[in-house]
Amino acid sequence: MNERILELFQESPETYVSGEEISRRLNVSRTAIWKHIEELRAAGYEFEAAPRKGYRLVSKPDKWQVAELLQGLKTKVLGQKVHVYGEVSSTQTIAHALVASGASEGTLVLAEAQTAGRGRMGRAWHSPSGKGIWMSLVLTPKVPVYFMPQLTLLSAVALCRSIQKVCRVDIGIKWPNDLLIKGKKVSGILLESSGEDERLKYVIAGIGISVNLKVEDYPEELRSIATSLAIESGTDIKRETLVQAFLLEFEELYALYLEEGFSPIRLLWEALSVTLKRPIRTYTPNGVVEGIADSLDDSGALTVIKGDGEKIKVYSGDIELR
Repeated sequence: MNERILELFQESPETYVSGEEISRRLNVSRTAIWKHIEELRAAGYEFEAAPRKGYRLVSKPDKWQVAELLQGLKTKVLGQKVHVYGEVSSTQTIAHALVASGASEGTLVLAEAQTAGRGRMGRAWHSPSGKGIWMSLVLTPKVPVYFMPQLTLLSAVALCRSIQKVCRVDIGIKWPNDLLIKGKKVSGILLESSGEDERLKYVIAGIGISVNLKVEDYPEELRSIATSLAIESGTDIKRETLVQAFLLEFEELYALYLEEGFSPIRLLWEALSVTLKRPIRTYTPNGVVEGIADSLDDSGALTVIKGDGEKIKVYSGDIELR
């Protein structure tokens, strides 16, 4: 039914189609029409409704242009194999299944929408259709399992630098890997791994970027804490261009990391941080800790200086900027 409704709007582009006409043409009730319009809105179609005029199709959801993405890709490995889906539960789930079937390093999973996008600490990630970049990248680094936090920080650096280059927005990293613009979250990163004999077999880097969402695309409870690149830059961003930039940035930093270790990545992370030298609060297994975020150590842990001068290291969890 949704397809038939879209056909009616395509017959009359840029004009209003009354609910009465849709009802007559498709032989369905006005209530059913409203229900299908809402389903299409949830899928990324934008409609304008006006009394006594009906509905007008304003815009269609963006669709991944895979040929364009691959044509402009400058990497040697990352993204050379791409799997694109419409609506999925999570790109992470698909990437794990692809690895089990023999997917090689650099395999990229893209989706138009996620119904159960995963964030850190078991949180859900808002992933509407055609509005963002919801992707997972397969990596097979030959490093110990306990180096995972370093790879998480590397991912944040690569994403932050690529967004700076493409979007020209003032963006920074909140430890360990949240990207913030004016204090609001624009991206999330989740790394999941499998190890054997204390070495990583593979890592799935899940990246969620709120690219072209408008304020009304967010649930009310997220509007004060989340934003998009389009909102902050004042213009829509071409998703393919940003993916190309991210994959190239990641590949270059990944090669640097495997050759020289974490030290150069740590320096880049510290330069992009909106966390360091600021008062923070964090929740640890031993209770709440407050202090000044001082630096990263060689493992990627955050060094915090408490009010009494004691230095502690935070290895995982969330922090609040004070």
